[in-house]
Amino acid sequence: MLRQGTDESQGIPQLISNINACNAIVDIVRTTLGPRGMDKLVCEGNGSITISNDGATIMKLLDIVHPAANTLVEIAKSQDEEVGDGTTTVVILAGEFLKEAKEFIETGVHPTDIIRGYTRAAELAKDKVNQLSVNINKPDDKADNKSGVNREILEKCAQTALNSKLVHSHKEFFSKMVVDAVLVLDNTLLDVELIGIKKEKGGSLEDSQLVDGVAFKKCFSYAGFEQQPKKIPTPKILLLNLELELKAEKDNAEIRVDRSEDYQAMIDAEWKIIYQKLDYIVASGANVIFSRLAIGDLATQYFADRNIFCGGRVPSDDLTRLSKATGAKIQTTVSNLIPEVIGTAAMFEELQIGGERYNFVTGCPHAKTATIILRGGGEQFIEEAHRSIHDAIMVVRRAKKHSYVVGGGGAIEMEVSRYLREYSRTIKGKQQLVINSFARALEVIPRQISANAGFDSTDILNKLRQKHADASGAGKWYGVDIENEDICDTFEKNIWEPVMVKLNSITTATEAACLILSVDATVKAPPPAGPDNTPAPAPRGRRR
Repeated sequence: MLRQGTDESQGIPQLISNINACNAIVDIVRTTLGPRGMDKLVCEGNGSITISNDGATIMKLLDIVHPAANTLVEIAKSQDEEVGDGTTTVVILAGEFLKEAKEFIETGVHPTDIIRGYTRAAELAKDKVNQLSVNINKPDDKADNKSGVNREILEKCAQTALNSKLVHSHKEFFSKMVVDAVLVLDNTLLDVELIGIKKEKGGSLEDSQLVDGVAFKKCFSYAGFEQQPKKIPTPKILLLNLELELKAEKDNAEIRVDRSEDYQAMIDAEWKIIYQKLDYIVASGANVIFSRLAIGDLATQYFADRNIFCGGRVPSDDLTRLSKATGAKIQTTVSNLIPEVIGTAAMFEELQIGGERYNFVTGCPHAKTATIILRGGGEQFIEEAHRSIHDAIMVVRRAKKHSYVVGGGGAIEMEVSRYLREYSRTIKGKQQLVINSFARALEVIPRQISANAGFDSTDILNKLRQKHADASGAGKWYGVDIENEDICDTFEKNIWEPVMVKLNSITTATEAACLILSVDATVKAPPPAGPDNTPAPAPRGRRR
């Protein structure tokens, strides 16, 4: 039935093998969780090195060949794209759900029963998280006038996201910067693509700055750019996807002429074409020209003589942000430059940042946008700072958009775990054991946070269980206190996380665990035979 050499594995041993493979992957990222999480150094085959404690980044860089274990990579990517934070949490939760399910599988419980129990437990957990959530969308004296959201609360959410990152020592500095960047966005869309992050080596992290507008590194310039203006108030901005260089047709085509006059006419036509394009641009009234393609030395000098600034080879994402922010429409021709395609802003200027020149377009009237320029010593350090800032931006965006938060530090997991254990005692049959194991699996978050900080996780968990068992609910926000090696009220300590992060973590981790539990057979086709009918060599790589 199957081609010779097909690897077919099925039954309980295959299911146990898949669970073991997933837990091997979880063990790699387990120690990165929490404020005292360790970093991982990943060296790729091409020699590039990445140092990070971001779960999604590490999972993407791992060369995982096991088909079931690749599911964990996908859920980490999903969490990163959906909410931006909690990528390590979702992987650890999925691994712990599978670890708890393994004991049931080995004792003969059918996977369908486990999946049914996990699905029910996840629904109950999400309902409980929604009940415990606190609405921050209540305007008060500290609220931002436009959004109506308490700015201080948003900053604390950003600080919680930065707690476990490399830049945690500067979390107050960056939390203000992140909140400022998110608050300039339109309240309905909150398009994160309108926040640009640029990296410039040199200086310290505290030299990083937020630009209220679009900023990008000055691209390659031809002779004549020194004579161009470096500061233009209320500029008229034209954006092009057009090359402004003198092209000799004799380099692109073979042309036969009988008279020298015909050859001269061809040369004159080439010059006429480029000058006609430049005249059209000048006639449009624009005094700042940006193009995705090159602007040659002839055009650069032509614009400089007319007191017009130009820049070529602008990256596509920066050109798109400029278009959204200034209202300028990207043009592929200069034959019909009507006023509607010209953008405006309050100020254009070129400034020195570190060892590079940057173009700044500020006071954009159409779409509000911001740019964060990150400074730092080494390239790896700046890259990790970039990932940290991105996570914080996504968290603040979610908190502003959905405006509900819960306590962090493992507090919400402990409270939901207590609730599920109490619920499991009210039902009968196998589902009681399955839901109870789901509740026990949630405790892995505070346990791992404690272990990564060097604490006695058993002692910390016992204290947390005692606090959360209080019938009055006074201890519902108690989590791990990293600073004092104890437990504390995380809500009072301003350790807050958006509800969307927790809901997405529980949903995604449960779905991944149920998916892996539903697979009881793996059929792996052999590699195609070589030209002489010999089997192709097996791919080389690290296997887990």
